Amino acid sequence: MSQFKNRHLLKKKELRKFLDNLKLQFNVDIDKKSKVEKADFEGIEIIIIDDKVDFFVKEGKTFFTLPAIEKYKPQSNKVVVDMGAVKFISNGADVMAPGIVKADKGIKAGDVVWVCDEKHGKPLVVGEALMDGETMENSSIGKAVKTLHYVGDKLWRICAKSL
Repeated sequence: MSQFKNRHLLKKKELRKFLDNLKLQFNVDIDKKSKVEKADFEGIEIIIIDDKVDFFVKEGKTFFTLPAIEKYKPQSNKVVVDMGAVKFISNGADVMAPGIVKADKGIKAGDVVWVCDEKHGKPLVVGEALMDGETMENSSIGKAVKTLHYVGDKLWRICAKSL
């Protein structure tokens, strides 16, 4: 596809390292028979699994894409926001602490997190925690999550298309 540059299959050693990292970081298992590719999309390193953009890498950290959250259903690093926050974060705003109703207690600043709304539980944002989970729940000021990928952004639109 023309929108991707340098698309190639991961080498065995690179694949093993990637799969081990996923297991350690997210407790997610990928079928070893899956076709796992790496590519560049507008300066973002993406990981394509069986022709679906499931992960992206930023500053050495691996992040789920929003459709991949529904596919793999990670149980950790989840942040839940009230419905009033949805409009803002769906437009790419960082997640502010006052809008958070619940956060995984195991979250530490710098961790990869995903954000959903309290009503539907649908993933809206993938980002990086700026504070720990307990502080997110109890704080009434400040940014809690730096948004890196959100519903409607370029990466989300490419995920929605069939590769």
